[in-house]
Amino acid sequence: MEYLHTMVRVRDLDLSLEFYCQQLGLVEINRYDNEAGRFTLVFLAAPGDAERAREESSPLLELTYNWDPEDYGEGRNFGHLAFRVDNIYDSCQRLTDAGVTINRPPRDGHMAFIRSPDNISIELLQKGPALPPQEPWQSMSNQGHW
Repeated sequence: MEYLHTMVRVRDLDLSLEFYCQQLGLVEINRYDNEAGRFTLVFLAAPGDAERAREESSPLLELTYNWDPEDYGEGRNFGHLAFRVDNIYDSCQRLTDAGVTINRPPRDGHMAFIRSPDNISIELLQKGPALPPQEPWQSMSNQGHW
């Protein structure tokens, strides 16, 4: 398993980038604008991690800016932790066997979400290309929030 990123939602992207980059000293590694979804993702790294982050895409801080105003009450500004796993299905099965609820099953062979005991969302991402969809994951629906 590899630690990938922590995601936080920001209300003002420019103000947030000024804080994280100019004041805190993080370095912008990548940016992704999604017009259909109306959001921007900006990935930042600590200066000492910047070269490794450019090569491996981790460890990063993901700033998510939703273009439409949104109230981030109830801690919604903190998004999730993300980890890359060798086999998404094996990882989810191991977690299920341990009593962990898979909130967003890996129907696509690529991504799943679980929650910690403190309700922190954790994203699991398949290392490399997505695995072919398989049961029982393909037919599972979401449970709760992720």
